[in-house]
Amino acid sequence: MDKNSIIGFILMAVVLFGFTFFQNRKAREQYALQQQQDSIARVEAAAREAELAARMPAEEAVQASAQTAVAPAPKAQQARIYKDAGLDAARKGEEQILTLTNDLFEVNFTTKGAQIASVRLFDYTNYGGSDLYIFKEGQNKFELSAYVGEQIKSTDFIFQVAEKTDSSIVMRLPFENGGYIEQSYSIKSGAYTVDNLLSFVGVQIPRNVGSVDIDFSTMIPRMEKGYKNESQYSKVNYYFPEDKKPVEMGRGRNQSKKISSKLEWFAFQQQFFSMIVRAPKDFSSGEISVNYQGDEDPDHNLMACEAAMRVDILPGQDIAIPLEYYFGPNHFNTLKKFEHKYEKIIPLGGWLVGWFTRYFIIPMFDWLHKSMANFGLIILIMTLIIKIVTLPLTYKSFASSAKMAALRPYIEEINKKYSGEADQMKKQQATMDLYKRAGVNTLGGCLPTLLTFPVLWAMFRFFPASIELRQQSFLWAEDLSAYDSIVDFGARVPLIGDHLSLFALLMAVVMWGYSKMTMSQQSAGNDPSAKSMQFMSVWMMPIMMFFICNNLSSGLSYYYLLSQLIAIIETFVIRKWVVNPDAVRAKVEASKGKPLPKSKWQQRLEEAQKMQGQQMKNRNRR
Repeated sequence: MDKNSIIGFILMAVVLFGFTFFQNRKAREQYALQQQQDSIARVEAAAREAELAARMPAEEAVQASAQTAVAPAPKAQQARIYKDAGLDAARKGEEQILTLTNDLFEVNFTTKGAQIASVRLFDYTNYGGSDLYIFKEGQNKFELSAYVGEQIKSTDFIFQVAEKTDSSIVMRLPFENGGYIEQSYSIKSGAYTVDNLLSFVGVQIPRNVGSVDIDFSTMIPRMEKGYKNESQYSKVNYYFPEDKKPVEMGRGRNQSKKISSKLEWFAFQQQFFSMIVRAPKDFSSGEISVNYQGDEDPDHNLMACEAAMRVDILPGQDIAIPLEYYFGPNHFNTLKKFEHKYEKIIPLGGWLVGWFTRYFIIPMFDWLHKSMANFGLIILIMTLIIKIVTLPLTYKSFASSAKMAALRPYIEEINKKYSGEADQMKKQQATMDLYKRAGVNTLGGCLPTLLTFPVLWAMFRFFPASIELRQQSFLWAEDLSAYDSIVDFGARVPLIGDHLSLFALLMAVVMWGYSKMTMSQQSAGNDPSAKSMQFMSVWMMPIMMFFICNNLSSGLSYYYLLSQLIAIIETFVIRKWVVNPDAVRAKVEASKGKPLPKSKWQQRLEEAQKMQGQQMKNRNRR
């Protein structure tokens, strides 16, 4: 036998021996695990028989106990799962529900995991009139995961009630050595907040353990009339310390995000109500996700939100982790009082639109609400005020439109004179010359109107996010924060949905009439681009706005309807009494044969060119 053969046999023997040793070890581990499971099964069987015996008549119970006594009772330590006897005992027990209430909400707590079980608000109801819960029992989980010599999860244990008052609850999980984990909760009058202090007292945490995990899992139920609008304005937010605003995710789309840096708070935000969890000492990292349940969810739930947070600790001493909860409405001024940027979760638009909404729209809305309760009337007065404020900007646009209407006979003559495709440049030049002679500045009419767009966008963001309009009725609309439906189709129709909104329909019709009135005074001739513009303005825009607003807030459609009606009145007044068509045409006739009037910008440009030419001549002379 050669050397290579000997080495081969030795290696085969080593592999065979190692495999046999590994298999024997696995077999012993499986046998031990099976013994433990059998022991637990025998204990549970004995407990079931004891319960059954308690229900039997006395003679049958004696007979059953005699039969049971034949088999020796298993030892208690065989059924233990945790090394610590205090933890092992806390696995058993009966769950209790404890309640704290103030003038605004009711908070139920469960001793299983020492967590909040449900939150019900007193001053609000769901669409349809049922009680409004931020979340119901069985839909929320606060689970602490920590290593205290062995890995534990708080939801596996029944905590003991150490203290209970009208405004506070203290629950504890005792250890064998006298230490305990404590969950302390407290509320106060006039606030939607719950203060929570998680403490480790006398608990031996290894020095190499530098953090604990806290998992929040909440199912947010549906509360509003329309799923599409509610899901679009429901999302998850999280805020980094010292940032200007929180980061948002969701808005009807399932999303998940890992966060590797410190964050101060996160919010599970329904359209009008939120659960906000803040860590004054910051979360060190985490992972947040949101999953929407769909319109046809049988349990009528909106979205499942999860936040797996990690908190850094200093082992070797008593540990205290403060947490602050907010369970309440997304009311701007209420959230702003916390001074933690909570109000930033309300979608008010970008910096310009958001600034206008915060410092103009909301204060005006609150001021009007103090003196009147009818929100339809409030929206009407708001619209009038906005129109008066923006009138200096829109006046030039209306005046230019009125002057163009007066110049229509001249426009028609130009269209007839330059009807060929090769004459388009000449027609445009002749049209611009006509506008100059009449003193019409087309850019001056369009630019002021563009400056009013931030106002329109601010109102577009304000109405669907305004909790003040929630469940406020006006005329046929039962809820100004949701769509109004005069026809329910019973099935979803493409583009429209399952209903027909009367406010959206009226708004589209009035928009069509206003566009028809303004465009009818402007002759497009054979210009395809002008005809296309007229088609877009008269037909496409009203149709598009109807499809957009049909599923949005009826208060928003009502505002746009009022805005269009007021614009029609303004245009009529300016054309009837402000801009005299005869005076416009007389100005054109008087300027015929004379040089075209020059704008101030042209005059300044020519003066600058003359000065530059004179300076060049002076230099050449030198």
